[in-house]
Amino acid sequence: MIDQLVRYATQKGLHSEPGFATQTIRWCLSFSADGRYLGVVPLGDKVGRKFDVCPNLSQPELVRLNPGSQFLYESADCVVLYKVKPEDLQKKQEKHNFFIGLLEQASAAVPELKAVAQSLRDPQICNRICEDLERNKVKPTDKLTLQVGSNLLLEDSRWHDWWRRFRSSIGGNVGASQATGGARMVCFATGDSVVPEPTHPKIRGLADVGGQSSGSSLVGFDKDAFESYGLKQSANAAVSAESAAAYRAALEDLLQNNANRLAGTKVAYWYSHAVPSENDPLAYLLVEQMEEGQEAQARSALQRARNLLNYLHTGRTEAIELGHSYFYILTLSGAAGRVMVRDWAMGQFEDLATHVAEWFEHLRIVRYDGGGDALNPGLERLVTSLLPLRSSQQQYEDWIKPLSGVRTSLLHAAIEGTPLPFEVLGRILYHHNQFVLSGEWEKAVETRNRNLLNLLQARMALLKAYNIRNKGDKNMKSNLNKQHPSPAYHCGRLMAVYARLQEAALGNVGAGVVQRFYAAACATPALVLARLDRTARFHLNSIESKGLQNWYLDQLTEIYNAIPERLPRTLSLEDQSLFALGYYHQLAEMRSPAKSESSSDQSNQKTIEEE
Repeated sequence: MIDQLVRYATQKGLHSEPGFATQTIRWCLSFSADGRYLGVVPLGDKVGRKFDVCPNLSQPELVRLNPGSQFLYESADCVVLYKVKPEDLQKKQEKHNFFIGLLEQASAAVPELKAVAQSLRDPQICNRICEDLERNKVKPTDKLTLQVGSNLLLEDSRWHDWWRRFRSSIGGNVGASQATGGARMVCFATGDSVVPEPTHPKIRGLADVGGQSSGSSLVGFDKDAFESYGLKQSANAAVSAESAAAYRAALEDLLQNNANRLAGTKVAYWYSHAVPSENDPLAYLLVEQMEEGQEAQARSALQRARNLLNYLHTGRTEAIELGHSYFYILTLSGAAGRVMVRDWAMGQFEDLATHVAEWFEHLRIVRYDGGGDALNPGLERLVTSLLPLRSSQQQYEDWIKPLSGVRTSLLHAAIEGTPLPFEVLGRILYHHNQFVLSGEWEKAVETRNRNLLNLLQARMALLKAYNIRNKGDKNMKSNLNKQHPSPAYHCGRLMAVYARLQEAALGNVGAGVVQRFYAAACATPALVLARLDRTARFHLNSIESKGLQNWYLDQLTEIYNAIPERLPRTLSLEDQSLFALGYYHQLAEMRSPAKSESSSDQSNQKTIEEE
């Protein structure tokens, strides 16, 4: 994994020299060439502007300097003592002086820094800057950098050589000899003989999945229990300073530009060869949630996967090269200052494209109203569909905690074509039954609640995929299959017809057939459906339209004829999934525009229009 990250940094041309790092900075202090303060300038958007080559001192180096600060950029409370608490003033003053001292030392390479340093030593000028920062609603922890005239100093290469000499003067790798006794070791990343980096750089970009905003350690040995054979610190997993900086640059680039959240983790991925966005199967597999107006893109995911497979099989040189390239997927989160590697997967691109196309085909399900296929759900939607509805007071991190294992299983099912875990079945049926019994299904249909309807369709898509992958059910279609051989499937269909029959006969009666009998019918259909059949006769007689009576009678007759023998007495959990699919498919069929028009010819029953 480390080796592939180092290769990625080289492939992308990322600046990975030790002592340098990428930084995103929100604000800039502008000065004239003679050091006169001009004002506060915002950089980039609300997040800030990315600078690829910034001077960077590691945490051990900062501790060694004590007090130390970064060069050319720092937090506002360090640069100008902005909103410093009285109890922190002495410490911040020392950092402030050190920051200015670095500017003065570097003025040998960048002369205009001397005038800027003199301005920052003036308390009156610092007070003016603090007032401007207050007006711009800058936070004390926001990073500031410096500009002289039109020259952003972080983009000025004149200080680079001075910075390398400065790091060397403070002993940039002084701990290495202490960790290994001066011995060279084999680098885990490259296989070269190196002096190992004693402490590895921290990785930023995981703050929203449990990591620290200042960064988290991927490789660290800060406890005796982590060390072996008398080796100290990172000598237990020897990596050169250059390789450590390279994997840090690669990870931070991936987390910023090529990673998606998945149930409390971040899934970063890349390819060994350049892949055009239209041929990237992971881009539409890992989409977190479709926004308003992206329905066409969501529905086209399956078609895009099919098109990609067709392209790979054209025999063209570039298609063959793409098919033989490799993909790499790294699932990460943060905890207690550490980077947690939740999963690592790699494989051939053509296999990935095949499995993703198969995944979307297995998930293809009719819309709840029968109006064509539902949106192709992204993996985040599928994983969170295994949970109960999230309450407004519930934090996302607390809500998704039970899914720590199953999210990885679903990811591997999508990219490797493996079966779905049995846990998926149990979770969906439990929460789906609660969803049905509570009346949320009917409410979602009536109010066109996009979130709840997408949740319903995602759960049904997973049940369909489970039966195809785990049970080899070749008869399971995206919509209603009247010839399906499973009695459990047709029992679900019967339940749907009985529910609609009651609604046609009596209207809204509050707790109807579904709320009272769905859970029992799903487990013991023979006992419950026989009772509902007797009740249905009274409901048929209550319908005034003879044509509508005959229509419902034809529906029931057709379904009973599809059940080869008697109604099953009990259903296993897997059979209950077929019951749920039969119920869903039958309702979708009855709500489809064609069926709605057919039944409305017999009565004034309100139909559900296609969205």
